Amino acid sequence: MTQSEFDAWSAGQSYEHYMGRWSRKIASRFVGWVDPSQNADWLEIGCGTGALTEAILAAANPRSIVSTDKSEDFITHAAAQIADDRVSFKVAEATDIPLADASVDWVVSALVLNFIPDKLKALDEMRRVLRPNGTAAFYVWDYPGGGMGFIDAFWKSAAALDPEAAKLDESERFPFCQKKGLDQLCRDAGATDTEIVAIEEETRFPDFEAFWHPFTLGAGPAPGYVKSLPDERQQMLKDHLADKLGASGPVSLPARAWAVKLKWH
Repeated sequence: MTQSEFDAWSAGQSYEHYMGRWSRKIASRFVGWVDPSQNADWLEIGCGTGALTEAILAAANPRSIVSTDKSEDFITHAAAQIADDRVSFKVAEATDIPLADASVDWVVSALVLNFIPDKLKALDEMRRVLRPNGTAAFYVWDYPGGGMGFIDAFWKSAAALDPEAAKLDESERFPFCQKKGLDQLCRDAGATDTEIVAIEEETRFPDFEAFWHPFTLGAGPAPGYVKSLPDERQQMLKDHLADKLGASGPVSLPARAWAVKLKWH
């Protein structure tokens, strides 16, 4: 199985159980942090199941939102969940946005920039569609700093049983997802004004079974890895994690994202 196959994000409801519910916690705080202008035109890149779309609708009183994603399944899922005439959903690549130059006030993206192979081209597309004095903003999980605790715990156990699994660990694949790396990325993209902050939340599961279940659903790198394993190896990995985290009682782990706001003058 290739790395890109592990990154399949097509199953909307499965993603919601695995990552979407935690993204929603960060999304509302992210929108508050960017302190957006009201009655503005927005573009969202990589809308997924619509967590950030809903946060913008709830807090920013947008005039319009164009929410894009490369996955048709995600677009279908989000459109079914969000009934608001101000939002239009489009299947599109982050590096080829179907909008005119200087057509929006805000461009935002949640938890997707690290999965885009040509990040500078994606940032250049953000710049292209922004109006003068417009703002781009995005957030990514702090994978290198162990900032997504339940994913970090998963890959440590997976690598203990299968050293090849370490190659799929987001902390190894996305080393730029820390403050220094993100600042350099923005500089490389020509940004003249950049602000970066950490947003922290807690991921809490009522018991170990609730922690483990999302990893069996196939949406995302870690669940994709589990799905590729035969049943006996899945059980070995589950048992290893249970031994590390505790098989009884709630499981609570940290979640930390880096939020970035940038402008071009």
